[in-house]
Amino acid sequence: MNWYWGGSPEMPQDSDVKLGQLTRFIFTAPSWKRSLVLILLLGFLIDGAGAKSWLNLNLSAPVAFTLPTVISSYLSLPDKFVFSGTLVFTIPAIAALILTKPLIELSGKTMTWNRSALLALTCTVFGVIITLAALAISVSLIPLFYAISLGFIFGLRLFVLVAIADYRVPRMIIPALTQSGTGIIVGMILFSPSFAIFALILHIVFGLGFAILIWMIERPLRSAFKIRGLAFINAFIAHMTDGSKGMEDFFREIGEEIFVPQVSFFFRREQGKPVTFTVPNLHPGPMGEIGGGNLPKVLHDNFLDEETLVAHGCATHDFNLVSESEITKVIDALQKSRTGLEYSAKAGKSGRLIFGSVQVLYQRFGDSVLLVTTRSPGRTEDIDFSIGMTIMAEGHRWFPNVAVVDAHNCMTDLSSPVLLATLTATEYLNASIDAMEECRSGPVYPFRIGVAHRPVPFSRDQGFGDLGIQVMIAEVDNQKTAYVLIDGNNVAAGTREILLEQVLTLVDHAEIMTTDSHVVNTITGKNPVGMAISTHEIVPEIMHAIRDAIQDISPAESAASTAQCERVIVFGSNRIAQLASTVNAMLVFVAPLSLAMLLLAFLLSIIAYVVMR
Repeated sequence: MNWYWGGSPEMPQDSDVKLGQLTRFIFTAPSWKRSLVLILLLGFLIDGAGAKSWLNLNLSAPVAFTLPTVISSYLSLPDKFVFSGTLVFTIPAIAALILTKPLIELSGKTMTWNRSALLALTCTVFGVIITLAALAISVSLIPLFYAISLGFIFGLRLFVLVAIADYRVPRMIIPALTQSGTGIIVGMILFSPSFAIFALILHIVFGLGFAILIWMIERPLRSAFKIRGLAFINAFIAHMTDGSKGMEDFFREIGEEIFVPQVSFFFRREQGKPVTFTVPNLHPGPMGEIGGGNLPKVLHDNFLDEETLVAHGCATHDFNLVSESEITKVIDALQKSRTGLEYSAKAGKSGRLIFGSVQVLYQRFGDSVLLVTTRSPGRTEDIDFSIGMTIMAEGHRWFPNVAVVDAHNCMTDLSSPVLLATLTATEYLNASIDAMEECRSGPVYPFRIGVAHRPVPFSRDQGFGDLGIQVMIAEVDNQKTAYVLIDGNNVAAGTREILLEQVLTLVDHAEIMTTDSHVVNTITGKNPVGMAISTHEIVPEIMHAIRDAIQDISPAESAASTAQCERVIVFGSNRIAQLASTVNAMLVFVAPLSLAMLLLAFLLSIIAYVVMR
């Protein structure tokens, strides 16, 4: 169970959290060299263990081929034949390792050597287990069980290749046949040419069984979202392998249009470049550069004549953009909102207000207000759009433009978003209303703005996005307030407090924020700032940016506007919950369905054996 900190009640685990936990099924294939060594060793071990006993094996000579006598024919072994693990298991595995990747690439899809080798190794292990299980009954059944193992290997490879390479089953039959097909040739050499007949029959049995399993697995997603689940997995693998954005086509199919406000503050200064502080109520996800994963960077780079800080607004994964191209609609709306601006040279002093578990750093610029919210050291997660809209609606009694920032600066684990009508949501609302009351009645003064943008020597894997660290400092009546924005997805618990302590040695008020950029997340949603990199390594970078911003301070004027981002296609309300529920339901039934199909295939194999005798 997950808990909300700060007195909030226990909440059930949300579906998007369950979806994030599905990443436990994702792993990186080991080097193909390691898999190849294991394949070779397995063959050598079987050779060594079985050589002595197989030297003494003496079975009857092969019989002439007729369909009714297929089984008795291929069960016959040459006198004093040595059963070779290398010949029976290793050579087919090596053939599959070498041939699978180029055969798949002929159809325009991709597969790495590492995955090809791991699949060959896995099928080899299953082949050894099934074949040598015959020893528990009779040595004479080795050819029968080997034929069964080849049928199973074919079905398993078909299932895996359809999942990770190309969802079109007919195109994967040849690549799936490489290992078991080579095994059939080996069986014909070792046992008799008629071995191929029974082995091919078992290929049909197991192939049909796994094809039916594939159909049953895909049915839920096709019924609910009109998409093919395995095609989606193919697109995900392609993204992980070569950065393909094919997943965006699936997101667009399930997406819906929304209209969301985006509040921005524009600062023009006597010296230095202009500064824009904008708060999109969209989510920078779902992962990597897919969808809106790099939303902050794309927005920033479209306004290079100024310094643009893109803070995290009120939005959950339901508001993930379906493709990067949707960001152009946000850019257009922001550009249009610049016309007809009325600048003011006055601003209020900042303050911090606490209500329950929620803190708000607030400051008035002209006739508009900026609110930066956090629950740190309690867990700070995505705030639902409805909460942000409610706060903005309350604030419109006094201010035409209300920017609500989710500082997104304390992660303890993957957790559910804050939803309307919960205790936590009520705390956000009350804290924000009280903060706006303070801003409304407080005096205003001339102000100055300083800005700094500092690239950092840290990578995406270490939790830092492409923008690094940005700092905006507002100085009002000798009070300095630092808005520190890190391009990343949340902050490890406790890191924000350490950073803030250092920053407050140079300024009077400050808050540490993240953009919630998901370029730092390619598999899991957990890669916060301060987890992979020590906080003490981050502090010098933050302090350097603070000092640069202080040096850059210049008298300024501000204007604010609320842009309407229209017809932006996002995942859609509750789509993540629906998708997660469907996928989790599928996973519940995959194991029993697979077992049932395998038992049926083995039963049909025995029936075929009995009938053909």
